[in-house]
Amino acid sequence: MLLYWMNTKPKFIPSDRFLKFLHDLPDKDRAKLIGTISLIESHELYIAIRQLWVKKIEANLFEIRSIQSSNIQRAIYFHIEENNYFITLGFTKKSNKTPQRQIDSAKRIREKYLRRNTNDQE
Repeated sequence: MLLYWMNTKPKFIPSDRFLKFLHDLPDKDRAKLIGTISLIESHELYIAIRQLWVKKIEANLFEIRSIQSSNIQRAIYFHIEENNYFITLGFTKKSNKTPQRQIDSAKRIREKYLRRNTNDQE
C-alpha cells in the first residue's frame, strides 16, 4: 500500500476552510500556493517529497510547503482513498515548526471527515 500512494499522482480536494484561507491570501501568495499544489498533482508523491514540496507530519497527515519571498504558506492534508487527498486547512507559517494548534485542528477535521464518510458507506 505504501508504494501505491508513493507512485501515483495525487488529486487534492479542498475543504471550505482551505478555500477561504486561499481566497484571503495576497495574490502572489495565492498564486504560489496554487502553483505548488499543481506541481504536486502533476508529479508522483515521492518526487514531491524529494523536492520538499510535501512533508510528513505524522501518520496520514502531511503538509504542503509553499514560500513566496518571506511569506511561508502551508496546507495540511490527509489521504482519503486511492490517489485522493483532502486539504483540511491552510495557514501562514511564522516559524520552522508547524504549530501544534494547526495540527490539532487538522486532526479534528480529518476525524470528522472520516467518521462522516464511513457512516455514509454503511
